[in-house]
Amino acid sequence: TRSIGVINFCEKALSCILATAKIKPALNYYMLHVGMGPDPLGLRTFCDSNGIRTFAYGAVGEPGPNEELLSSPILKRIGKAHGNKSPEQVAVRWLLQSGAAVSVRPTTYFGLGTSTCTAPTCEDGLQQRADSFSWSLSAKEMKELDSLTSPNDNPTLFSSAGCPSAFVMPK
Repeated sequence: TRSIGVINFCEKALSCILATAKIKPALNYYMLHVGMGPDPLGLRTFCDSNGIRTFAYGAVGEPGPNEELLSSPILKRIGKAHGNKSPEQVAVRWLLQSGAAVSVRPTTYFGLGTSTCTAPTCEDGLQQRADSFSWSLSAKEMKELDSLTSPNDNPTLFSSAGCPSAFVMPK
């Protein structure tokens, strides 16, 4: 069996590849986080309806951590209710529990083209994110997180020019 994945493909780009590919993509790796809703721009529904899994990055924002997410009183309150989990852990748990595969960074010390991961911060961060598998959000908490509308980022930000609001590297 062969499988391929695509990165940051919007619905339009996926439609093109589905119409021409001999092997359809098994997954689409794109940004997804709390505040974007569970189905940003209908991309998740489109992927699901075509048998393409969601592999999410940017659980706390991209191209750098989003301060609005890290300081969210809602994420902090939910984290506190689960034994003082961090906003990052709540954000990762929301993605996991929604059925997405998740790519995480070990720290929140990153930005466009930069990343810092030193001991013990890196190890602690990895352990903290791995702990996201040991607890669950309630249905009420999932619904509350699903309904957040900010920060509303573009899931295919780093996509080709044919996708909505594609990122352009600053000069």
